[in-house]
Amino acid sequence: MTSGSHLSPLPPGPIPRGWDLLTQERPRPDRLRNRPWAWRLAVATVCFGAFMGQLDASIVTLTYQSLGHQFHAGPAAVEWVSLAYLLALVALLVPAGRFSDAHGRKLMYLYGFAVFTAASAACGLAPGLAALVAFRVVQALGAALMQANSVALVTTSAPPGRMRSALGMQAAGQAVGLALGPTVGGALVATIGWRWVFLVNVPVGVFALLAGHFLLPRTRQRSGGAGGPDDPGNPGRTSHPNRTGGSGVDGYSVLLLAAASTAALLALSVGSGLGLPLWTAAVLFAAAVWSGRAFVQRQSGLAAPLLDLRLLRPGGIAPGLFSGLCGYLVLFGPLVLVPVELGRRGDSALFAGLVLTALPLGFALAATLSERLLPSSWDDRVRSAVGISGCVAALALMAVLPATAAVLPLPLGLLGLSLGVFTPANNTLVMRAIPQSAAGTGGGMVNMGRSVGTALGVAAVTLTLHLVPGPDGTRAAVLVLLGFALLALASCVRPRRGRGRGPGPAPVPGARSGPT
Repeated sequence: MTSGSHLSPLPPGPIPRGWDLLTQERPRPDRLRNRPWAWRLAVATVCFGAFMGQLDASIVTLTYQSLGHQFHAGPAAVEWVSLAYLLALVALLVPAGRFSDAHGRKLMYLYGFAVFTAASAACGLAPGLAALVAFRVVQALGAALMQANSVALVTTSAPPGRMRSALGMQAAGQAVGLALGPTVGGALVATIGWRWVFLVNVPVGVFALLAGHFLLPRTRQRSGGAGGPDDPGNPGRTSHPNRTGGSGVDGYSVLLLAAASTAALLALSVGSGLGLPLWTAAVLFAAAVWSGRAFVQRQSGLAAPLLDLRLLRPGGIAPGLFSGLCGYLVLFGPLVLVPVELGRRGDSALFAGLVLTALPLGFALAATLSERLLPSSWDDRVRSAVGISGCVAALALMAVLPATAAVLPLPLGLLGLSLGVFTPANNTLVMRAIPQSAAGTGGGMVNMGRSVGTALGVAAVTLTLHLVPGPDGTRAAVLVLLGFALLALASCVRPRRGRGRGPGPAPVPGARSGPT
């Protein structure tokens, strides 16, 4: 049996054509593969996934009020429409990356699109809140397969010298989804109802599936350095990147990770008014600490761990992952906070969406144009520090200015511009320090950090507004976000370890190298 790109052992004898289509990556057409701009089409295709994921993330926050009214649920219950999705992502991203490294990133990416699109249709038809939360978990499975492979597909498709530019294109795709989310979500909720917030994903997903089939390259890592994307000498096959360590996923590790993240966010939800006794928050927090410690200990003893702790050693990618987590916390906190504050002032969901657009629109502009406008002498570390410093300034403005529709677009736009500078540079720092053979696992870790940050942004704002009711709650929530931005800044400007000449963390053995 070969070590090819398959989901299960292949049956003996000739492979049926239908089975071959479902279990093997298909090459791009020859006339496309050999074009110098083929990598741009591959990156643009990945941007569809980035667009859908962020459109869904930002659009759902506009449904909270409608969901609460229809299903007679409070904010702490409704927020689980977002939190269930994010928790499943946290638990599944790294396993999805490991699985994709072994079985083909393109293949798993396309499967992710199919699951995400089908689950989006199910969410739009959900008969109740519990069913909607369950379908969101299935939707997260598809999103995990997409997101775990998105960064890896970008970094393996783009030439080494164009990695930051390619990641900027992906960040721009995310930003466009974020930018359209509040406006589209507000318009849909105000006109034809919250169900279309999910159904809108279906046509985009179908189109992206077709584009991915023809435009994405096959992915493989062959022993001895031979081979590469669309290598005609080994059609449709993806060999295992790590034969010695194995490619299986440890189920107990996945359960421990899911238990730790779920217990921690449930504890925050209890404090936000979920309806459970307050003592359960302490029990849940203790369970989260125990599960997290057990997860770390188990990874240390595995030959092929779910999370390679060597990547998190001093001088590794841990500071970049932490600052990226804080960046997404700061990004998504206002997406929950602003609709609540403007709704309290009597503004509609559509109007709140229009005000919120300043944040992701600024993100899109900076992610698209910063590569051309910022000085070429600024390396990724400098860009990260400049971007997160702008976030600190924007949140400081939000803390002192009145939270009105006329004033909010200014600090929100500055926050978006700053995050658009920070995010591509931060992602590049992290991915350059990860071995090529573990690109899917590394991409899963990057996206896991994003998902944890997003979940914490939703939970932290909801908790703060519950503990500090009224107008003072808005200012308190902004100060919480400001604190996380300062933590990210401290991580970005930490002293370098070692005597490496290049910017960013010291690469682990086998990591990529090349000009920034």
